[in-house]
Amino acid sequence: MVASFQQRLQAVNPEYETFEQLRTLQVNLGNLCNLQCSHCHVKASERGTQIMNPEIMADIARFLARYPGLTLDITGGCPEMNPDFRFLIEQTEGVVSRRMLRSNLAIMAEPGWEWLPEYCRNHELIIVGSLPCYQEDNVDRQRGSGVYRKCIQVLKRLNALGYGSEVELDLVYNPGGDFIPGGQQGLEVAYKAELTANHGIVFNHLFTITNAPIGRFREQLEATDSYADYLRLLAGSFNPETAGTIMCRTLISVDYQGKIYNCDFNQALGMPVIAEDGSDILISELEDGGMNGKKITLSQHCYSCTAGEGSSCTGALVP
Repeated sequence: MVASFQQRLQAVNPEYETFEQLRTLQVNLGNLCNLQCSHCHVKASERGTQIMNPEIMADIARFLARYPGLTLDITGGCPEMNPDFRFLIEQTEGVVSRRMLRSNLAIMAEPGWEWLPEYCRNHELIIVGSLPCYQEDNVDRQRGSGVYRKCIQVLKRLNALGYGSEVELDLVYNPGGDFIPGGQQGLEVAYKAELTANHGIVFNHLFTITNAPIGRFREQLEATDSYADYLRLLAGSFNPETAGTIMCRTLISVDYQGKIYNCDFNQALGMPVIAEDGSDILISELEDGGMNGKKITLSQHCYSCTAGEGSSCTGALVP
């Protein structure tokens, strides 16, 4: 039996289960994707039907214009495949200074999508590319045959455009199984050494992200009767030093319908932020300070964010 995550967090500091201050607006453009990764928490694929429309994107742009200084974090699925991806980028041009695009990288090597690297560079989008290992076999096992080579091809193209030097290029590591990432600093050193030596690739930062036991990864765990063991591993690795900096204290996630959540994992589980009258809250209705002090919706999957060095959409929480 694993203790309640909420109780563990409260025992460290009751303030940590409340929203602190909005710094990042994360926008999920839908579950359409060219890949079907084994660990995907939103179960994205080419059959994805949850796709954000321009009206919701316009609401997001208006929100960002009212509250300057935020980071816009764009995710999916494969966000670039949203038919109105360029509309969101152009609507937020000059509105927000820091825009992060979470890309699986392989999409930029697919026929018909070759325009993406130059487009991202022209609009100065920070690219956060998923590369769960620097070894080909491990990447292809998790994400599909041939994906590693496409990613390497794209990273070389991005480097040629100034990514990794003039424009920020970050990579994301996530484990290939039911274990917690090793130290982020050490992994970053290894990634840089391997990718530079073998491919001449440079990048800025490596983010280590622990697999949350939801979506396809949970299905995989349950198929091998290891879900309970993995949850115990996460809970047994709970690090109190990470508790105050969990990303849901400063991030709000927006789904394709404009509903808001405490994080993308809660969004995948259908656990929205609820108004006092019990209704969903839409981004068009949200006031920046309206979340401050509000209780965060927590559950057992949250242990993935506090295990070991901690985990967030920008990597480890403590060194």
